[in-house]
Amino acid sequence: MLALKPMREETRIWWEQAEADLATAKSNLGQGIFYASVLFSQQAAEKALKALFLHVKKQNPPKTHNLVLLARGLGATGEIIDACADLAPEYVLTRYPDGDIGPPSQRYTQKSAERHLRLARKVVQWARKGMA
Repeated sequence: MLALKPMREETRIWWEQAEADLATAKSNLGQGIFYASVLFSQQAAEKALKALFLHVKKQNPPKTHNLVLLARGLGATGEIIDACADLAPEYVLTRYPDGDIGPPSQRYTQKSAERHLRLARKVVQWARKGMA
């Protein structure tokens, strides 16, 4: 794993939470709580991008949950932008039970949770390289 450069306190707390959210996504997947795994996968990617934004741009990231916007603002590759596009809607879909597609607890499968976790890991790893 790449060693990270020293970072400002505000960047460090975003980064540590991104890593904690990724671990929580993995834990929920292992426990069969698939919607929570997907939610924490999305959150890990978002917080990693916001940490990288703070680290690189030396300013607060936009107040948005739009992962594609964050990734583009950081000059991400097409592969990372695609991963962000797949993860982004989960911010809403995993949280609200009154949508047309049913409650989150019934919406996700092990396969979909595994896919979202892979995407989140890809985004977090890309952000880590930018912070190393």
